[in-house]
Amino acid sequence: MGFHSNLQSLKCFSFVFLFVLASCSFPSTNVVAKEHLVSNQNEYIKAVKQVSAGDTIVLADGVWKNFEIVFKGQGSKDAPITLKAQTPGKVILSGQSNLRIAGKYLVVSGLVFKDGYTPTGEVISFRRNKDDLAYHSRVTQVVIDNFSNPEKFEQDKWVVMYGKHNRFDHSNLVGKKNAGVTMAVRLNTKESQQNHHRIDHNYFGPRPVLGSNGGETLRIGTSHYSLTDSFTTIENNYFDRCNGEVEIISNKSGKNKILNNVFFESRGTLTLRHGNGNLVEGNVFFGNGVDHTGGIRVINKDQVIRNNYMEGLTGYRFGSGFTIMNGVPNSKINRYHQVDNALIENNSIVNVDHIHFAAGSDAERSAAPVNSKFQNNLVIHDKDTDGISIFDDISGIQFDGNIVSQQTKPKIESGFTPTQVTMKRADNGLLYPVDSALKNAGASADLTLVKKSEIGASYYPKAEPDVAFDSGKTVSLKPAENVLFNAIKNANSGDTLLLEDGDYDVAKVIKLRKTITIKAVNKGKATLLPSRSTFVDINDFGNLKLDGLIIDAKQAPDSAGNTLLRTSRLPMQRNYRLIIQNSVITNLNKNHSFHFFDAGYRSFADYINISNSKFSEITGDILRLNKETDDLGIYNAEYIRLTGNEFKNVEGAVAKVYRGGTDESTFGPHYLVSKNVINNVGMGSRNKDKASVKLHGVQVTDLSSNKFLNSAPVVIEHTVGEPVTKVVGNIFDKTKGPSIVELRVKGPHTAQVSNNQVL
Repeated sequence: MGFHSNLQSLKCFSFVFLFVLASCSFPSTNVVAKEHLVSNQNEYIKAVKQVSAGDTIVLADGVWKNFEIVFKGQGSKDAPITLKAQTPGKVILSGQSNLRIAGKYLVVSGLVFKDGYTPTGEVISFRRNKDDLAYHSRVTQVVIDNFSNPEKFEQDKWVVMYGKHNRFDHSNLVGKKNAGVTMAVRLNTKESQQNHHRIDHNYFGPRPVLGSNGGETLRIGTSHYSLTDSFTTIENNYFDRCNGEVEIISNKSGKNKILNNVFFESRGTLTLRHGNGNLVEGNVFFGNGVDHTGGIRVINKDQVIRNNYMEGLTGYRFGSGFTIMNGVPNSKINRYHQVDNALIENNSIVNVDHIHFAAGSDAERSAAPVNSKFQNNLVIHDKDTDGISIFDDISGIQFDGNIVSQQTKPKIESGFTPTQVTMKRADNGLLYPVDSALKNAGASADLTLVKKSEIGASYYPKAEPDVAFDSGKTVSLKPAENVLFNAIKNANSGDTLLLEDGDYDVAKVIKLRKTITIKAVNKGKATLLPSRSTFVDINDFGNLKLDGLIIDAKQAPDSAGNTLLRTSRLPMQRNYRLIIQNSVITNLNKNHSFHFFDAGYRSFADYINISNSKFSEITGDILRLNKETDDLGIYNAEYIRLTGNEFKNVEGAVAKVYRGGTDESTFGPHYLVSKNVINNVGMGSRNKDKASVKLHGVQVTDLSSNKFLNSAPVVIEHTVGEPVTKVVGNIFDKTKGPSIVELRVKGPHTAQVSNNQVL
C-alpha cells in the first residue's frame, strides 16, 4: 500500500515539475505573437520598434493624414511581421503620405491611399533607403486611388519594387494622372537583380492619356540595366483602359514571365523594349475597336511569345496589334537591339487591323530580324485581310503553319495557308475555329481569363473614371437673375440644365468643377448673354456640354483678349471634355482678339467635339491649343473633332494646335475635321500665323469634305514620328491650297493629298 502511495506521489511531482519547467522562460521556438492596435503616429512609431517575428501592428480605422510610414522588421518565413488595417478599406492614408518597407518577411494589407499624394518620388517603396531593402515581403489588398501629384508633370511612381523575392498582389492602382510610371521594378543594384518578384492578381484601373512621355503603367527594369536578368513574374493582372502612353507594360530586363494577363481597351502595347529571354504567354487583349489599342511589340533576343489572344485591335506603327521591330546595328544599350531567335507561335490574332514586320526600318534601325520563327498562328479578320505590313527584309523570319481565312490574299504566301474558317465564341469569351482540324492553330481552348470582378482588393469597388454627361438629374430653368450661375453651383456632376425659351443674362464667371450639360428645350430659343470677359472657366473635374443654345457676346466688356470659354489659368491635373453642338456663337467682336476657347498651359482635353454649330463675327481664334511651346512632347488636346459647322467672319484661325519636341511615346494630337464651311477666316491683321488652320506636330490629321471660302490657307507642319495626314475632297475657293512641310525629315511631305479643288 505504501509502495503504491509513494509511486503515485512521484508521478504527481513529475507532472508538477514538468508543468513548472514548461512555464519557465527558457529559450523556445514557439513564439507567442503579439498584436498592437495603434491609433496615432506616435503609437505606431513605438510599436514598430517593439515588434518581432509573428507580431502584427493594426492601424485603427480612420483617416491618417500626412503619415509617412516606415515599416521595418525581421520576420521569418513561418512568422512574418504584419502591418494591416483594422478593417480593410477603412484606413485611409491621405495628404502627404507614403509607405516604405525594409527587412525580411513583412506583410502589409488593407490600406487605402487617396486624397493626397506622396511627398517623395514613391507612394509604396520596397526599401527604406538605397541600402535598406525589403526581401521575402508582401504587399496585398492595398489601394492607391487617384493619389496624384497636383503638378501634372512632377513625376513620381506609385509602387516600386526593390530587393528580392517580394510580392505585390490583389491590389488596385487606379487613376494616376501625373507623370511617372504607375508601378516599377528596379534593378539598379546587385541586391535587386535576379529578384524573382511576383506581381499578380492586381487591378490596374483606368489611367487617362497623359499627353506626354512618362505614362507607362508597369515597367520592369530600365535601359541602363536591360542586359541584366530580373526573373520577375507578372501574371493574372487586369489592365483596364490603361491609356497613359504607347507602352502599357515596358519590359526592360531579362528572363521575365508575363503570363495570363488581360488588357481591356488599353491604348498601347505590351512592349519587350529591352532585355532578352522573356516569356509572354496566355495574355488576352480586347480592343473592341477602340482607337490605338495594341497588342505585343517584340525587340531583342530569345523572346518567346506564345498562346496569346488578340482581338479587335486598331493600333498601328509602334502601337499595332503585333509588331516585330528592326534594330540598330551594334546598338547602344538604350536604343533598339536586333530581334534574334524570337519564337512566336500559337497566337490568335483576330480582327487585328495591323501586323508589322521589321517596323521602324530607317537609316538607323537597319538590322532586320534574324533566326526567328512565326508559326501556327491564327490570323483571321472579318474584312479578309491579314493586316500585314512589311518594312524591310524579313528573310530572317521563318513562317510556317499559319492560318488565314479562305478569302484572304496573304502578304506573305509561304507559311500562310488560306483556309475556310468559321469562328465561334467559347465559354471563356474567346473566338475559336469550329473545325477541330484547326485546333492546333492559334491560342489553346483551355486559355483561362482573369475576371475583373475577381482581382484586386476585394473590398474596394471598381468605379468608372469619369462622370458621363447627362447621367444625373435634369433641372428646368427659366430666365431670372443669376439663374444659370446658381443652378450650376447647386447641381451635381452629371446633371443637365434645361433652359426654357428666353434670354439669360450671365453676369458672373462660372468656374466649372463638375460635369454639366446646358441645353435648350427648343433649339435656338434660349440665348445666353455673358457680360464678363469669360463665360465659363473650366477647372479640375470640370466638363462642359452646350446643346442648342445661342451665345451672344454683345454685352461683353470692351476689352482686348476676351475669351468666351477657357481652362484654368493654373496648370490642371485632370483631363477635361468639351462638347458644343447645334449652337450659335456670335458677336465675339468687342475689341480685338476675342477668342472662343483658349486652353491654358498644362491643360489637357480628352476631346473637344464641335458639331452642327455656327460661329460668326469673331475677332480672335476659335480654338487655341498651342500653349506647350517648351517642346517636351506635351500638348493640349488628344482629339479635336469639328463636323458640319460654319465658321464665318473669323479674324483668327479655326484652330491652332501645337505639339513640339521629338518624343515618340504619344498617339496625338488628332485633328479630325469634315463637312465644315470656313468662310472669310484667318484674314485678320493680328493673326500672325496667316492661316485659317495651323497644325504643328499633330500626329493624326483628317481634313475632308470641307469648303474654304475667301480664307487664309491651311498650314500643316510635320515634326516627329510618322504623322498620318489626309487632306482629301476639300474645296479651296479663293483660298490657297494647303501648305504641308516636313520640318525634321528631308524630302517631300508624307501627307495624302487628293481630290481637292483649288478654285
